[in-house]
Amino acid sequence: MKEEPHGQLKTIAQMSRTQNRAASYAKKFNLAALTLLVIVCTAWYFSAHLVGKPFIFPYFEKVVGSITYALTDAAVLRAIAITIRRVLLGTLYAVLAGVPIGMAMGFSPLIMKALAPYVNALRQIPTTAWVPLAIIWFGLGDGPTLFVLALHGVFIVILNTAAGVMEIDKEYYNAVRSMGASTRDVITDVVLPGSLPGIITGVRLALGMGWMTVV
Repeated sequence: MKEEPHGQLKTIAQMSRTQNRAASYAKKFNLAALTLLVIVCTAWYFSAHLVGKPFIFPYFEKVVGSITYALTDAAVLRAIAITIRRVLLGTLYAVLAGVPIGMAMGFSPLIMKALAPYVNALRQIPTTAWVPLAIIWFGLGDGPTLFVLALHGVFIVILNTAAGVMEIDKEYYNAVRSMGASTRDVITDVVLPGSLPGIITGVRLALGMGWMTVV
């Protein structure tokens, strides 16, 4: 019993050293990124003035001035807010539709065989090919944009969610079923928590792809 506090202090000291090393690495990384940014901006400034053709190679200070002016313009800020809202809503719709489908495909081999051909076929269609149909179906406004964003992200969410479910160790299923768990209990207590890494990855990728698609 006398050695237990010493062991706890040793563990705390090890954790502290680990955190200090992580903080040191983070500082070094930030310093390296900042240094690279300064080098790039400096090279841009002198290269643009050396070329002397702003139409081809704009001056660094003018670009910074334009960005600063744009960020203080109410119309630009309103447009940015609209874009952010569209990306978030499109991603939300993709998650609401993709997570249940992906969980069903990963949990049931029969559903996987039934839906996989259609999912793989539809996700190969370029996003721009859906734009005319989206305008016909939803008219002008937010409708076509949200549809295209959701459609572009839903397949990413489906695939990552299904992969997350399929990576769950089968022993977890056997363990809960041996204790009398129903199918609903298996889904809520095993499938949903176990697939969270895949779901989070799918949401992150869908959100990133949404920014590319909204342009």
